[in-house]
Amino acid sequence: MRRCVSILTLVAFLTLTGSALAQAPAKLRVAVIPLENSAQAFYAKEMGFFAKEGLDVELTSIQSGSAVASAVAGGAVDIGFASLVPLAVAHAKNVPFVLVAAGAMWTQAARNSALFVAGNSTIRTGKDLNGKTLACAGLGTLTEYATRAWIDQHGGDATTVKFLEMGYSSMPAALAAGRVDAALVNEPYLGAVKKDSRLLGYPFDAVAKEYLIGGWFSTAQWAKEHPDLVRRFAAAMRDAAQWANQKQNDARSAEILERYTKIDPSVVANMVRVRFGERLTPALVQPQIDIAAKYGSFARFPASEIIYSPTR
Repeated sequence: MRRCVSILTLVAFLTLTGSALAQAPAKLRVAVIPLENSAQAFYAKEMGFFAKEGLDVELTSIQSGSAVASAVAGGAVDIGFASLVPLAVAHAKNVPFVLVAAGAMWTQAARNSALFVAGNSTIRTGKDLNGKTLACAGLGTLTEYATRAWIDQHGGDATTVKFLEMGYSSMPAALAAGRVDAALVNEPYLGAVKKDSRLLGYPFDAVAKEYLIGGWFSTAQWAKEHPDLVRRFAAAMRDAAQWANQKQNDARSAEILERYTKIDPSVVANMVRVRFGERLTPALVQPQIDIAAKYGSFARFPASEIIYSPTR
């Protein structure tokens, strides 16, 4: 009898242990940029969307998209956030990155990027920028290419414009001092630049009316080897996007954003808040590929080539 009890106890222990191991959250390493564009990951962690999908996510804050790409390519992290232009350029150079979830979006309802000139500037159109100097956050990025497209669409010739790479925080002073003639500024710096500068236009509109600004990506090999983790991560990102896009959640998302990015609460309170893509479709990815191909001088390709599919 004692032997039977011992055997039954051992079986029960092994069953419970196996069940606990089976239900243990899967570990995932994710690289983020400390800006609102990648805040989905902050929300997913804080609001339990990762936990809901059985994921134990370690977030690593990295300052630039190029550094994120290096971390993903080198296997230091599993998934990272980046703008789509660098991913398109990487694909054109046969670097095997794939998008696994939608990120921040450009929409008419949330214009959080704009082109400014000094308050006393005589510049009124794209043509007036010919031969001028313009500041953007990064050369060879959406900020440069969208501005080139806007200038060309508004009577100017972008090939005559000199583009300087400059941090957003330095742009208001550079405009005021006349070191640049115009600057493409993003949140959370729109409030600061509006004080002494004049809005000229919205260059991101020159790309398309609605499209993904950035997305979550991995290497094609990692995604192929971990389809279930990709599925669960994408589901958590979709839940986080749907939650963040609801106006009634702005106060809570602001608290989370302030904690992870250290942006001043008074600035966050007046920002044009980012909207996030709730689906990853070729139609939302293609506009950035097209603008990158046009101004980055490489062959256009279909967006489906850089979107992960478990069937490939």
